[in-house]
Amino acid sequence: MNFQQYQNLKKNLFPFNEQNVLNDRYKKEDINPRQLNPLVLAYVGDAYYHLYIRTRLLNFEQAHVHLLNDFSMQIVSATFQVQAYEAIKDELTETESYIFKRGKNAKSHAPRVASVHDYHISTGFEAILGYLYLNNEQNRLDFLCERSFLQVAKNMYQAHQQ
Repeated sequence: MNFQQYQNLKKNLFPFNEQNVLNDRYKKEDINPRQLNPLVLAYVGDAYYHLYIRTRLLNFEQAHVHLLNDFSMQIVSATFQVQAYEAIKDELTETESYIFKRGKNAKSHAPRVASVHDYHISTGFEAILGYLYLNNEQNRLDFLCERSFLQVAKNMYQAHQQ
């Protein structure tokens, strides 16, 4: 997509009609998570995982926002998402494994703060979460997030004990 196309898309992203009513381009039932771009799934999965971790951390700390932020940012980093993925990879369904591979192999640019390997693994992990969220599989989503969180927490605890 070139710059002009991008600017045009931004300009027309929210289509209001003459009565000032916002017209959605897609209805909820038109969104098929299996057909979405894996980077879109990762976009949604990243947001869900951030919220899950922030909420989960409230079981351990409720007063010190800086501490909560430090831990949540560390846990949702690509490096720790690799650990999260390692904790669940053997329990993934065939569909979840397929979604992971699509996310991992999606063409994207890794940020400077993560290795290319870690970034691709974390993108695949986030794609699974986004897929499950958009597919309304809340129980499965909670199970995988909790399993991931427990492994990352254990790794963090063990690292601090050394």
